[in-house]
Amino acid sequence: MSDAPTPPPTTTAGTTLLPLVFDEPRGRKKPPRHLADLTADERTALLTEMGLPGFRARQVSTHYFSRLVDDPAEMTDLPATQRDELVKALLPDLMTPLRTLEADKGTTRKTLWKLFDGALVESVLMRYPDRATVCVSSQAGCGMACPFCATGQGGLQRNMSTAEIVEQVVAGARSLARGEVPGGPGRVSNVVFMGMGEPMANYKAVIGAVRRLVDPTPNGLGMSARGITVSTVGLVPRMNQLAEEGIPVTLALSLHAPDDELRNELVPINTRYSVAETVEAAWNYARITKRRVSIEYAMMRGINDQADRADLLGDLLNSYGDWGWVHVNLIPLNPTPGSKWTASDPKDEREFVRRLEAKGIPTTVRDTRGREIDGACGQLAATEA
Repeated sequence: MSDAPTPPPTTTAGTTLLPLVFDEPRGRKKPPRHLADLTADERTALLTEMGLPGFRARQVSTHYFSRLVDDPAEMTDLPATQRDELVKALLPDLMTPLRTLEADKGTTRKTLWKLFDGALVESVLMRYPDRATVCVSSQAGCGMACPFCATGQGGLQRNMSTAEIVEQVVAGARSLARGEVPGGPGRVSNVVFMGMGEPMANYKAVIGAVRRLVDPTPNGLGMSARGITVSTVGLVPRMNQLAEEGIPVTLALSLHAPDDELRNELVPINTRYSVAETVEAAWNYARITKRRVSIEYAMMRGINDQADRADLLGDLLNSYGDWGWVHVNLIPLNPTPGSKWTASDPKDEREFVRRLEAKGIPTTVRDTRGREIDGACGQLAATEA
């Protein structure tokens, strides 16, 4: 699919259809080129064009992806006469940490980053007994306009580059490797594209980041694709495109409602791609990749947590067969200050789970972290701004 801007939206039954690609404001400077934006061959070619030895690209990549070095003085295998030029060409500064807040006895660390142009984004490092997960942003802001989401209410500022996305993971990996997180030195095992932004609306950069994460070291971080989750509110053409990439990441569909009437309100892109179209694209992803899809469902009191909606959701998912293609992840809503959207009553949440499980749908309730540190995505950036 082309990345060219889509035509102006049309309307159906008085409802405005949202465009598939939310264009960034024109005239913005692009982030500096970084080795994480490039393949291994492109890094070598760049240095050769600059009159530098091409093999130095692998050495610099080793420092960045394998050794997790961020101080050029530690790159002692690079000639002192070339070190500054190599670092400037391949490792420009991409983002500066403004604030890092901790919760859960230091095992949850939320960082607010300032990008080169002043845009603010967030990432979260969460350490569990059996894994360490980094939740990354893919856009500064978001154009999807979901009313219960702090990021969505701020609008889209710009897409992030592949390297800006990857740097969030590398920063988390550095913190773990250096023992800055309780539990001793460790490594990142999982990455979830569930931070600020709609990943599928920045498809090229997101796929580039996924490839850098799974590329074998030292060309990338050498992660397993099965440890990576890419979320979407339902950009159907991009979901279908992801199914053909040959990278077995987990797809997470932020559904939040099983019927068009309510989902049109909660997830405005539904006016373009209906519940039926969106869920079918998710099922198609599972069919092609043989990877189970996660259905994300934020539980909102009195809005989408009724028992009959649980039944409707179960019937909808079962209509594609019972071969284990899907899993429902219920998310207790992390409300933003002053918002009318609040978390469901625990008894309603339990009944929702019971009804889904009665229909044979595997269901879990997400372990929410970081409520005391503006845990909902976008809250910290909005506060700082």
